Amino acid sequence: MNNQFCKYDLSKEILESLTILNYTVPTKIQEQVLPEALSGRDVVGRSQTGSGKTAAFAIPLCEEAIWEENTPTALVLEPTRELTMQTKQELYLIGRKKRLKVPDLIGGFPIEKQIQSLKQKSHIVVGTPGRILDHILRGTLSFDALKSVVIDEADLMLDMGFFEDVKKILDTLKKTPRIMLFSATIEEPIKRMIEQYLKNPVFIAIEDTLEEQNHIRQEIYEVEEEDKEEESNSKYKMFLHVLAKENPDSCMIFCGTKEMVNVLCRKLRRDGVKAGMIHGDIDQQDRIRTVEGFREGRFRYLIATDVVARGIDFDRLSHVFNYDFPTGRETYVHRIGRTGRNGETGTAISFVTSADQKMKRMVETYVGYELPINIYQQGTAEEEKPFWDRQKEKVVLKKKKGEAFQQTIMKLTISGGKKSKMRAVDIVGTICSIDGILAEDIGAIDVRDSITYVEILNGKGDKVLNALQVKTIKGKIRKVRKTR
Repeated sequence: MNNQFCKYDLSKEILESLTILNYTVPTKIQEQVLPEALSGRDVVGRSQTGSGKTAAFAIPLCEEAIWEENTPTALVLEPTRELTMQTKQELYLIGRKKRLKVPDLIGGFPIEKQIQSLKQKSHIVVGTPGRILDHILRGTLSFDALKSVVIDEADLMLDMGFFEDVKKILDTLKKTPRIMLFSATIEEPIKRMIEQYLKNPVFIAIEDTLEEQNHIRQEIYEVEEEDKEEESNSKYKMFLHVLAKENPDSCMIFCGTKEMVNVLCRKLRRDGVKAGMIHGDIDQQDRIRTVEGFREGRFRYLIATDVVARGIDFDRLSHVFNYDFPTGRETYVHRIGRTGRNGETGTAISFVTSADQKMKRMVETYVGYELPINIYQQGTAEEEKPFWDRQKEKVVLKKKKGEAFQQTIMKLTISGGKKSKMRAVDIVGTICSIDGILAEDIGAIDVRDSITYVEILNGKGDKVLNALQVKTIKGKIRKVRKTR
C-alpha cells in the first residue's frame, strides 16, 4: 500500500479508509500530532482552518475505538452545529471500515431522537457543549468507557461563551480521560484550562510560512467610506466589477456584520449572481443547507461573517474577498489562508476604506510585508462576459467527500426492527451464514422500531441482497431492498 500513513502502524481498516479518502501524505500538523496522540499523550495544537487538524485527532480516536464497546470511548466538543456535523462526517468516514457509530448531539434538533440513537451502540460522540451537558444531566449519555476528549476550536468556544459548559462537562467525568485541545490562538483563559485539566501535554504549533503565503496573490483596493448605490464608484459597484473580472471558480466573501451579509447577498442576487450566505441569525437548517450547497457547487460564492465561518473547511477555494476589511491581524491571516492551500495558488482581495488604514498597517507589520494596492480599473464588457455567462450555466454538482466508498458499499433496508425484537446480532448471524460473507463485510447496522438499515462492504452488496430474499432473519423471511 503506497500510503505514507503506514508509518504510524495503524490498523488495516483505518489505512484502507484513508486510502479511499485519498489521504496518502500527512499534513504538517498530522505529522506532529499523530505520534503523540497514538501514544496516548495529552496534546495542545495550534493551527488554522484547513491544516488537516480534524483528521489529526480523528485518526487516533478511530484507531482506539473498539467495535464491541457499546458506550462512547471518545467525546469531541465543537462550538457550532456546522462544525459538529463536519467533524462527525470526518470521523464516520475514517472509521467506516471499523463500522464505527458516530452520533452528533446538537441543539435545534429533537432530543428524543438523539436519546434513541444513544440507546444503540455508540463509539465516538460529537456535539456542542450545551446539548452534551443536557444529555449528561438527563442521564442519557454514559461516559463509563471514555478514554479521550477533544476540545476543538477552543478560542471560538471562549468567544461564544461556552467555556463554563466545557468545564462542567469535564468535571462530571468519573475517570480522567486523555485530552486533546486545538485552538487558533492560546489566550489566558485557555492557558488556565490547559493547566487545570491536561496532564503534561505536548504543545504543537503550526504556522504558515512566508513561502506558503506567497502562494496567495494579495491585493488591496482603496474605496470610499460611503456606499451609495447610485454612484458608479460605490464600494458595491467596484466589488461587483472586480468579482466579474476575476471570475472565481469558488470563493468566500467576508463581511464585518450580519446586516452587511444580508445586504450584499441581496444585491448580488438582484444582479443575477448566484450566492449563498451564512451568519448567526439564519435558521440552523438553512445554514446547514447553505454550507452543503456550497460544497456541492450549487453556487460559487458564499458570503459569511467570521464567527459562523470559523473552522468550516471548504476544498479548493480559488478566491477570498474581504468586502469588509477584518478588525484583527490574526483574522486577516485566517481569512486569506482559506485559499492557496496544499501548494495551490490562490487570490485574496481586500477593500479598504480610510477608517481601515490603521488596521491595514497593523496587518502589514504582523505578516512582515506590505499589501500591494491595486489601482481600480473597471473591466470591459468583453472582459466580464465569461463571468456573466457562468451565472447562466447549468449547475454540475461536485463529488461529495467519501463518495468513493459508495462504489464498494451497499445500504440495505430490512423490514422489522425493535418491535419485532430484532437485534444487530441477528442481522450479523444471518448475513455471515451466506457463503463467502464474513463479519468484516458488514458495516454499520441501525435497528429502529419497525425497520433496520445495514451496510454491506467490499462490493458484496448484490450477493447479500439476493441471498436475503430467501433466508430467514429471526425466524422469518423479511422484505429486503436496496436503500434509496
